[in-house]
Amino acid sequence: MNKIVSIILILIALALITYNATLLDFNNLFKGDSIIALIGIVAALCAIVLLVIFMLSKKIQKKMDDN
Repeated sequence: MNKIVSIILILIALALITYNATLLDFNNLFKGDSIIALIGIVAALCAIVLLVIFMLSKKIQKKMDDN
């Protein structure tokens, strides 16, 4: 997976976070659709963290191969 695909996936995850943030009901944050939106936000954040770790590991691997 190259850098462009990773960046596109990160942008999709950010779009999902934005969409799920619009579904939150701050009066009843842990009830109904709000809990589903929270789960979606946490899942998208996890995906972003994993993609950043993957990109960093590829960068480290490239530096190791150059030496």
